Amino acid sequence: MNIYFASGNRHKRDELSRILVGHTVIMPADEGMYFNPEETETTFAGNALIKAKALHLLVQKPVLADDSGLCVDALGGAPGILSARYGSENGINLDSGAKNELLLSKMEGITNRTCRFVCSMVLYLAPERFYLVQETLEGTLTSEICGSGGFGYDPIVFVPEYNMTVAEMCPAEKDRCSHRGKAARKIACLLGDA
Repeated sequence: MNIYFASGNRHKRDELSRILVGHTVIMPADEGMYFNPEETETTFAGNALIKAKALHLLVQKPVLADDSGLCVDALGGAPGILSARYGSENGINLDSGAKNELLLSKMEGITNRTCRFVCSMVLYLAPERFYLVQETLEGTLTSEICGSGGFGYDPIVFVPEYNMTVAEMCPAEKDRCSHRGKAARKIACLLGDA
């Protein structure tokens, strides 16, 4: 099945493609479409639904959308739904390295370093027919960047069960334990019934 993915993030698309074997994951940019809906909700689930509905209106085909981010307990859940835009000013976004450095600087001297990645994922088949799953990956913030794999906040989230940061994991390890991997596997099961 061809599934349109409501994102411009190729890293996420690659992760989904590894898990949704037998399906083709197509991003709007792959077909020359401009897609950038405004995320106005206050939850991951709400923003995932905004993206899913907006892309479904354009393509009228099955759509997959996710909204994900990092929630740090000591920062009241920040950066949370603003993870992709964390530290941005005047419409200029920081790159991943700068976002990681900014977050670590805000955590200096703080001993509670518990955090979690959250992924809300929607499989949208029709306005009255969609599925939403939400998964997490629990971890702790490191005090420095560690690892070169993955993307985003992966180099600063340590996963105790694996004794490494997400950025130190191979793709198969990350897919097995990550918030997005867990959500995508549930979506894969739903696709069998779709």
